[in-house]
Amino acid sequence: MLILGEVIEKHKDVISESKTGTKVFDKDVAVALNIPQATFATMKKRNSIPYREILEFCAIKKISVNWLFFDQAVDMLKAETDKFFQVRYFADIRASAGGGAEVFNENFENITLDVKIMHNMVGMGNTELEAIHVDGESMEPTLQDGSIVFIDRTQTNINKDGIFIASTTAGLFIKRIRQRADGMVELISDNKIYSPELIAPDEVTIVGKVVGNIEGL
Repeated sequence: MLILGEVIEKHKDVISESKTGTKVFDKDVAVALNIPQATFATMKKRNSIPYREILEFCAIKKISVNWLFFDQAVDMLKAETDKFFQVRYFADIRASAGGGAEVFNENFENITLDVKIMHNMVGMGNTELEAIHVDGESMEPTLQDGSIVFIDRTQTNINKDGIFIASTTAGLFIKRIRQRADGMVELISDNKIYSPELIAPDEVTIVGKVVGNIEGL
């Protein structure tokens, strides 16, 4: 079982490298993770691990997520097993649950994650995934604003139920997707206050299927 207190101590080791001669406290870790100190203290007491913020911290500091959580070096991991996933983490990319968002670029970090980190894994067959952020509230309550979602690019068949990333002329969208009898593509939100959006088939490309997520606070 992961213990947040142990993970915090490793964060302090990383932070102390840029604070020579200065003692690092829990409040410094909270600041580094962009979490209010009172909230962070409650999370530590409840052993509620802020995975999303820690992933962003690791990407910024260019350190191994698996070292932070499990004391594992990347060369110790057996990527051929179904216990680990190779992830290209696009920290700057948002797939919009509302309006248009940014397209994929080459600015990503390669990380290896233990399956225990990921929530709600579905239909997994590929262990090489991509991770981006959700921006907006139209996929709530299924996906929260600020969540990290894991994408399997090998799954693009929208006839199978699920949530997909769609690249359109207006940017990236994260939606349930259905092709109508007239050929138009319908982007459907889980939040019922948002109406479905229609896009011509030649204006949308299915990037991949969402196979897991890490929620924000």
